[in-house]
Amino acid sequence: MSDLGTTHSSTITLEGARKARGHMTHSRIRLALVVALLLFGVVGARLINIANTEVAQNNAGQERPALTATRPEILDRNGRQLAVDIQVPSLFAEPRRIVDLDEAVDALSVELPHLDRKWLRDRLDGDEGFVWLERELTPQQKERILRLGIPGVDFVTESRRFYPGGAVASHILGAVNVDNVGIAGIERYLDSQDVALLQELGLARNRSLQPVNLSIDLRVQHIMHNQLKDALDRYQAIAAAGVMMNVQTGEIIALASLPDFDPNEPATALEEGRLNRITAGKFELGSVFKTMTMAAALDSGLVRITDEFDATKPVRFGRYSIGDFHGKNRVLTVPEVFKYSSNIGTIKMMQVIGKEAYRDFLGKMGFEGAPVIELPERTSAQISNSFGEVEAATASFGHGFSVTPLQLVTAISALVNGGNYVEPTLFPRDEIAALSSSKQVVSERTSNYIRYLMRLNALEGSGRKAAPDGYRVGGKTGTAEKVVDGRYSREKSLAVFASAFPMDAPKYAMVILVDEPKRENEQSGRTAAWNAGEVTGRIVEKVAPMLGVMPNHDPEIDARLVPVELRDLGEI
Repeated sequence: MSDLGTTHSSTITLEGARKARGHMTHSRIRLALVVALLLFGVVGARLINIANTEVAQNNAGQERPALTATRPEILDRNGRQLAVDIQVPSLFAEPRRIVDLDEAVDALSVELPHLDRKWLRDRLDGDEGFVWLERELTPQQKERILRLGIPGVDFVTESRRFYPGGAVASHILGAVNVDNVGIAGIERYLDSQDVALLQELGLARNRSLQPVNLSIDLRVQHIMHNQLKDALDRYQAIAAAGVMMNVQTGEIIALASLPDFDPNEPATALEEGRLNRITAGKFELGSVFKTMTMAAALDSGLVRITDEFDATKPVRFGRYSIGDFHGKNRVLTVPEVFKYSSNIGTIKMMQVIGKEAYRDFLGKMGFEGAPVIELPERTSAQISNSFGEVEAATASFGHGFSVTPLQLVTAISALVNGGNYVEPTLFPRDEIAALSSSKQVVSERTSNYIRYLMRLNALEGSGRKAAPDGYRVGGKTGTAEKVVDGRYSREKSLAVFASAFPMDAPKYAMVILVDEPKRENEQSGRTAAWNAGEVTGRIVEKVAPMLGVMPNHDPEIDARLVPVELRDLGEI
């Protein structure tokens, strides 16, 4: 009996608990519904209020509230303005209140002569309560039109985007349309984030939103933009572009691509050649990719920094052969293969590790798909999933596949920062956050080798024109013949210089492109050292002190970059 009684008592207790939980659940549901209804009510009331505000009938000459949503101020990393909202008057009409149609058309045509009279008459002739006539006028135009005293014609205040720097950072910032909606660049990216939601709910009208800081340094951006503009004139090039990245954090410090456009006049972005070549252009980048081949070979352990390769004869593939541009016609050490930019030596180094391993390495270094960046204007690399023997050979010196310059600067950053691949960003990021999301792609030892080789090339090889005294720049040139009508052209080339500085403790990597450069004078050449290399040197010399990199002429700095293995052999 006691067992039965205990069971019965337990059953009652469990049923009571279930009922109690049921009541609590129903109460919570009812509470959640009430809260949801209240929220929808607030949002609905706000939207109705906005709608009423925008269609309310005012007397002529009275200012109306802002219609377009405001956007957050965009600042550089130091708080300098890149994009701001300004208030501008826009002209509208209420056709059903127009008293004398002909008089209205005549008067407005005098003040706004660019408007088609037939179009204007059609706009004013009707019974609509609201039609736009002209957006974003000047205060002077507004004052003159108000003096006309035309019934049914009035103004509303709108937010207009203004870019104080004009074209200087156009490919970063992008642009907005007449409704203040982002249509390109970071402006469009912001609309894909919280800004669009605030605008949709009407909570970004006539309000100050939290400013958005970018990783860009406007001082560096100005200098890069000016030097690229100078390159267009100096080398009679069809285009020039550049990007600088913090190798430890992945922050983009500057990014420019010319020809560019004025975001204050968004239509100029549609003119020919105005694409962002850093993220939306893909190119065969030439011999700068020998840096990747060196890293792949040395990191594999199958090639040592002390090895030598026979570069006396071209490498043959059936009836085809690949030789060197300025061949030494002798056995070359690994540093010499890089310093003299030997195609023969580079191919043989790649062949030691094998075409499959080399193709895998390029994938690991980010040369697949589209670059990771907040800009919507991106394109994907064009590279085969697997390499044949000839394809691998040409790929070892940067031909036969196309990638974006942003992918290249990201890979260079990884090769000099200790081996960590850090995805680029246009927003501030500290080293701790960057390291937590990075991946190790080469060993620190390989990274040290690459730093030495890049510095060696700047001291003794093709990078000498890119190395202003004291700033410890390292880099690699690339002069890639462009494909014209399915064939490589000897007359048209893309000049590239990939660099990093200071090589004793790398902080920044940079890639500069000059498209189809001409000789600056009779004494100069057309290869990358003479143009992209020189542009790099001029930029570094101007921006390094701004970035806290001061010149240091201590010879021991370069001596310490030499690998121990080479010191033992007496190599310098």
